[in-house]
Amino acid sequence: MSDSITPPSTIDVKTPHSESPPKFALLELSHISKYFGNVTALEDISTHVDAGAVTCVLGDNGAGKSTFIKILSGVHQQSTGDYLIDGTPVHFSSPRDARLAGIATVFQDLAMSPLLSVWRNFFMGSEAMVGPFLKANFMRNTAKSEMKKMGIDVRDIDQPVGTMSGGERQSVAIARAVYFGARVLILDEPTAALGVRQSGVVLKYVRAAADRGLGVIFITHNPHHAYPVGDRFMLLNRGHSLGDFAKSEITRDELTRLMAGGAELEALQHELSQSR
Repeated sequence: MSDSITPPSTIDVKTPHSESPPKFALLELSHISKYFGNVTALEDISTHVDAGAVTCVLGDNGAGKSTFIKILSGVHQQSTGDYLIDGTPVHFSSPRDARLAGIATVFQDLAMSPLLSVWRNFFMGSEAMVGPFLKANFMRNTAKSEMKKMGIDVRDIDQPVGTMSGGERQSVAIARAVYFGARVLILDEPTAALGVRQSGVVLKYVRAAADRGLGVIFITHNPHHAYPVGDRFMLLNRGHSLGDFAKSEITRDELTRLMAGGAELEALQHELSQSR
């Protein structure tokens, strides 16, 4: 596996600050690596997530985003490095451990039942009960009011969630995570399969979750979606970090340039021009 790619020389990419993250960042990864036998999935990854901020993790397919998510959500344990919550090292042995620590992950393939109502999906796995009976009215009213707090106005809380748009389903998942006490919300490519308008809907709620005080990790391959809502940006390429930048340290054009391949793309263009 190659080392991390040098940023393109044609743009003035700023060097990330070398200063340490704020003491007791909500979540911090320090020199995390993950190996599967002889395969390196992640190498020496460091970043931090603050409460009330959106950290965007960008990379194309094969960049290491899936492994990154699985370490954060307790599916995998890192091979080396430290994973800290509130400055305290943690070692999650399962996704349940991560959830108990307030780490909620909304995967791209939403864990929802399309034939069940919005409110049933909102409370799925955490239903309010009185003895053997569902507290249906409580769950209906709570789901509706909690979503409204985030600006999500559901037409009919009893409608099957499968009749909602992709952006609306994502918003239900985000509101559900907020209600059930998430401190860190990890969103796995929430806009990947959506059009412009529905992507805008989701981005609005990504920002709303941060405004409610959560630390949000927004995984995406699209810098045009990341930049408007992001406070920090970490770029992955083949398991290596291309940099960890505050928004004040990088422009959207620079971010897009790095995502497009930078120096590698320029070398390819030069090679192709020589072969004509």
